[in-house]
Amino acid sequence: MSTYKNVLIAIDLSNESAKVIAKARELVGGDSSKLSLVHVVEPVAAAYPIDAYAINISRMQEEALEIATERMQDIGKQFDIPAERQHTLMGSAATEIRVLAEERVADLIVIGSHGRSGWKLLLGSTANKVLHGAHCDILTVRVGE
Repeated sequence: MSTYKNVLIAIDLSNESAKVIAKARELVGGDSSKLSLVHVVEPVAAAYPIDAYAINISRMQEEALEIATERMQDIGKQFDIPAERQHTLMGSAATEIRVLAEERVADLIVIGSHGRSGWKLLLGSTANKVLHGAHCDILTVRVGE
């Protein structure tokens, strides 16, 4: 029997997301009612040095959010996670994941990690950033490479 009752799974919507979700399902004995999904779309202006006069940044962000929401719905259906437990957010990934985990009173966050070490880990791993400041347990699932 699982000790975790409310698991938040942070995914990047890649094919590797299935591995992260599968590990979370395993931890709760396959009980999808204990699982929630989150994906965070980074603001376009933060991700790319773009001339604000050249394009409509607001529209690009709306489109990115729409595409991510559609992909999240597909993944939710595949893993039997209902729409009310699927969260597609805009902002800084680590911050939004931690805030949602607190709001949903998650007792575990499951997130994929490429297992980088050294400078790469210190300079930007989302999993590492989620870890620092989270109020609950964190499980990183090694993906890729």
